[in-house]
Amino acid sequence: MTKNPSRRDFSAAALATIAASTLPAPYVWAAEKKYDAGASDTEIKIGQTVPHSGPGSLYGVLGRIGEAYFQMLNEKGGINGRKVKFLTMDDAYSAPKCVEATRRLVEQEEVLALYGSLGTAPQTAVHKYLNSKGVPQLLLNTGASKWNNPKEFKWTMAGLPLYPTEARILARHVVAVKPNAKVGILYQNDDFGRDFLGPFKKVLADAGGTAQVIMEQTYDLTDPTVDSQLINLSKSGADVFYNISTGKASSQSIRKVAELGWKPLQLLSAGSTGRSILNAAGLENATGIVAIRYNKEVGLPKWEKDPDVIAFEELRKKYTPAIDPDNTIAFAGYGQAVTMGEILRRCGDDLTRANVLKQASTLAGFHSPYFLDGVTYSYTPENYTPMKTLFISTFTGKDWDISDKPMSE
Repeated sequence: MTKNPSRRDFSAAALATIAASTLPAPYVWAAEKKYDAGASDTEIKIGQTVPHSGPGSLYGVLGRIGEAYFQMLNEKGGINGRKVKFLTMDDAYSAPKCVEATRRLVEQEEVLALYGSLGTAPQTAVHKYLNSKGVPQLLLNTGASKWNNPKEFKWTMAGLPLYPTEARILARHVVAVKPNAKVGILYQNDDFGRDFLGPFKKVLADAGGTAQVIMEQTYDLTDPTVDSQLINLSKSGADVFYNISTGKASSQSIRKVAELGWKPLQLLSAGSTGRSILNAAGLENATGIVAIRYNKEVGLPKWEKDPDVIAFEELRKKYTPAIDPDNTIAFAGYGQAVTMGEILRRCGDDLTRANVLKQASTLAGFHSPYFLDGVTYSYTPENYTPMKTLFISTFTGKDWDISDKPMSE
């Protein structure tokens, strides 16, 4: 087929999949239409801040695929008869720029809600502001535990697995496969590292067995290497290594474990499982590493016949052909756009910020097209944990082998 991708029609299968993933759950239509800023009889205006420029610009694709998705919906009549105006703004992964862009979206553009914005530090900078204004800050691309605080910050909800959820599931895996484990931990010396550390240790302690943490080592982001920490851990007698690191520290530590001839069961935080990090470490050195997984990937043969992947590929070809077909970040953005569309659809004619929050916080059971089968959102008004069930995956040296059954925290 050699049609121009920009003119390509969706296949019947892709259309059916998009329809299935976006059909509304039952909701009660308002007796009368209710609107807050950003909504009317004809339009729903929503926003987002992501780094379209700067060192984090690869995440700008989240915004571009969101634009494509809502363009596609608008061409098919919009949501409940209203067109969606989606504004994705550049914050360059900078807290001051995020504040500026967010204030513009709220005060000048008057969006109904924000969704899919990225980064713990930038979103922390606007956290109190958005809650003071009563503007939904939904499906954040960060897993910090602070976002699960509906009593004090009810307008803010994460979109990724929370770091404590990930840590608890990895700890349960250790107890299951190595009940007498002696665990050595390397963790980043900040809130990121501590978000994983405490919940992991508590699960081991509560298990009642002999699995225990025998050594902890920390590193700072400014440290040139983590070699000394790895040498200490390798000499500790630990047979499990929990690697709570990011970026170059992850690559360095994976490589150093191999150089030392240390052969523990290695656990790696999911945010550090990207191919660039593993390539820098040496794929052969990463073989056997265990991490959590909750999503499908695009560009791999095992997913090419998946209906959700096919639907995403049709959207990408028609609206954003410049995006690479194996861009899983774009696929993640597609899944979040579908989810935001579902939240708005469930609002019916009550397009108030309070109802947007209500529909988002009662999304439990909804399956994003980005998710593996068996994973759904778990939000409730009392608990904003995005998902409580994840899969264990093991790196084979080429790909991730995903467990047959999911595991809950």
